[in-house]
Amino acid sequence: MPAARLALVLATLASLCGLGPAGSRAVGADTRGPAEALYLKLRSVGLDPARVYKIREASLDRSKLHISLDDGTIAFTEAVDGHITGAFFSGYGEVLVIPPNEMERESISLFTGSAILEETFSTAYLRFSDDVFAELKPFLRPAEDGRAFASQWDSTARTLATDDALRLMLGLSDTLAGSAPAAPAPVDPMLHAIVTGNKLGCFDLRYDSLLEEQIRVGQHKSLNGEDYYDVWTSFAVPVPASSSNPAALRDPDETPNAEFEITNFKIRAEVRPVKEFHATATLAIAARQRTRRALLFELSRMLEIREVRAGGEPVEFIHNQAVEGSHLAKQGNDLVAVILAKPLEKGQKTELTFDYAGSVLSEAANGLLYVGDRGTWYPNVGFRMASYDLEFRYPQGWTLVATGHRTQLRSAGGDEIATWVTDRPVPIAGFNLGKFSQATSRAGKVTITTYATSSVERGFPGTAAVADTPPVLPDPLKPGLPRVLALKPNPAPPSPVENLARVGTASAAAIEFYERYFGPYPYDELAITQLPGRVSQGWPGLIFLSSYSFLSPEEQSRVEPNRAERLRYEPVIAHETAHQWWGDLINWQSYRDQWIVEALANYSALMLVESHDPGRFREIMQAYRDGLLAKNEKGQVLGDAGPVTLGYRLSSSQFPAAYVPVCYGRGTWLFHMLRTMMRDSEARTAQSSSPPLSDEPFLRALRKLTRDYADKTISTPVLMRVLASELPESFEYEGRKSLDWFYESWVNGKAIPLFKLRDLKFTDRGRTTLVTGTLVAQDAPETLISAVPLYAAKAGKNVFLKRVFAEGPETQIRLSAPAGTRKLLIDPEHTLLTRAN
Repeated sequence: MPAARLALVLATLASLCGLGPAGSRAVGADTRGPAEALYLKLRSVGLDPARVYKIREASLDRSKLHISLDDGTIAFTEAVDGHITGAFFSGYGEVLVIPPNEMERESISLFTGSAILEETFSTAYLRFSDDVFAELKPFLRPAEDGRAFASQWDSTARTLATDDALRLMLGLSDTLAGSAPAAPAPVDPMLHAIVTGNKLGCFDLRYDSLLEEQIRVGQHKSLNGEDYYDVWTSFAVPVPASSSNPAALRDPDETPNAEFEITNFKIRAEVRPVKEFHATATLAIAARQRTRRALLFELSRMLEIREVRAGGEPVEFIHNQAVEGSHLAKQGNDLVAVILAKPLEKGQKTELTFDYAGSVLSEAANGLLYVGDRGTWYPNVGFRMASYDLEFRYPQGWTLVATGHRTQLRSAGGDEIATWVTDRPVPIAGFNLGKFSQATSRAGKVTITTYATSSVERGFPGTAAVADTPPVLPDPLKPGLPRVLALKPNPAPPSPVENLARVGTASAAAIEFYERYFGPYPYDELAITQLPGRVSQGWPGLIFLSSYSFLSPEEQSRVEPNRAERLRYEPVIAHETAHQWWGDLINWQSYRDQWIVEALANYSALMLVESHDPGRFREIMQAYRDGLLAKNEKGQVLGDAGPVTLGYRLSSSQFPAAYVPVCYGRGTWLFHMLRTMMRDSEARTAQSSSPPLSDEPFLRALRKLTRDYADKTISTPVLMRVLASELPESFEYEGRKSLDWFYESWVNGKAIPLFKLRDLKFTDRGRTTLVTGTLVAQDAPETLISAVPLYAAKAGKNVFLKRVFAEGPETQIRLSAPAGTRKLLIDPEHTLLTRAN
């Protein structure tokens, strides 16, 4: 897994909710600042008894989102600084949302049973940033029981007000007291409705002009003690010309923050094991366009900001406070809003300095720590390329590893002080601290240093004999998702430090392999450090590798007796090493593109496996296929959760465990299909055997990708265009040098078809045999297009004939085969993701 937010599944509507208990400070005083005062009003605003009306035959239309208020009573919220920002409706209403494409229609159908959302409702709570009151005014008439209605629903309205307080505050930040006169801020419409459907229960509808996908519909669900947010549908629509889209409220994991960029981070941190952490982070900010006064950043809710300065002057900020171990620690969304004295103008530069402290470290064993909030231990705006200058002060006897290369290490007052600097822009930075032993390996000019302790984390399987209750492997990065393993007694606990050399050697072999086929290793060196649990992450020049991956094959067999599970973890070292190219050098643009770096890193690792053990490669690929065809407790096939381009949305109450099988498993198959289709077609065009690995068209395209998109983000359409640029002529569908057919059928699809041949007829014609018949596709939509390889079985050998584009349920075939052919085979090399015959 790359340097991605492991809580990405929470990047839904909840990412736009309120911050929980306000943690802002008024500058230079003990009283609240104007931003905090506005925020607190917005998050607790109640209903106004003087603005209660009967309403009939009214509607709110936001592109493809339609809300009808047919008959009922509506109470508007109290004005906040002159703005009415909400309302509560009770009566009879209807909502209509028509998703724009088949993928989104299938998504909404999974949760609602219908391809469109058409639902009546009895109550609705509305929050909005534009003048909905004026929009609805023609349909309003006084209500006789207004005060009683407002009183009945006021508590509900105040509770629901927290969800959109931050979003509304950001939109109103330029109207705060003390704002410098400027051109009117653009209107950025937002409408959020929480409705009580008569069939579907309570769900959300949102239109937000600041989001990349402006319309989103979803619902909170609880399953087996776990909370999910099911995104029913999400899609982009045209936004008003008056909107400043894109802008600061962009979900940092969803799309670039267009208002400003951070070009450099200078962080000075002091770490006191086990839990104490204090840092000062100075961010070099450059405005891409005129900003709002309020700028939004990510920072762990486990940290408390003491002060924020802009250009050296203290400024107001809002950040949630949470006490570790309390219920509050599970709330919030790791966001902080910084309120500038005035907006930044386009091209203007400034520095923001954050002084903060708290606990982002936890102890898993003696000398084995982990940074639980590895992506939000410093204020940032997601994966945006920047340079880093990091300095850490920590006690002697400990070893600290960080992103970049260490430029200085000195001792002072019983502490070590280490400085780490990046040589090129990177998307994110991290560190780890432990009582590590280390070993060094080399891959050409690249130095690989591996760090591990002599201990595994407490509760690690194999550290004690099996009791009546099987031990649990804790995963500190995914609370609530432990794996219970059945184990045999193991009196000798595993020791990761004994496998330092093996881990480093494996990574070095991967680097040498990838450099031959993808291009130079992007950084000067690589550090690999032990991380508790099963999850690993590959960050720029720094791999957090699970304790499990530090075990020998024999130890892994004791810990994990399930062979299929061991196969899945086997390529982890090579996988995380591949992220140095896919995920760090090149990053993904939106949640719909995250599959690229995961699947490409995975397939890169499997290409390495294939190079020395083709049988093991096929076994692992088969395991991925079986994982997609496995069924959950409801009897649903996991692969039916959706296409790879749904990203985090794949993990839902319907399919809690679908993300890995689809994004990793199906994604890996997609790259294997593309590679083999392009290779076969080039060989056929050249009328020769398959080209050398280094000259395969697929790998030529990947080298082009690392050359043209280094230090950038890519989308799935961009990836398809780069791959299409290397398409052999014989692989062009309908005479077009395009992979649009593959994108629509396979990348944006979820089918795993079964192909069969029917009505074959063999006619000898001298030196060749003419073969005619029908290629049948089962378990597939009629729109599916596939390049199916056909082989002639003759004299104990399989002879490749050609790839046939199969369209729909049946495709007529007509092709030449070697003389005397009497049998055709479909894909005997298993290069297509299909069901077994």
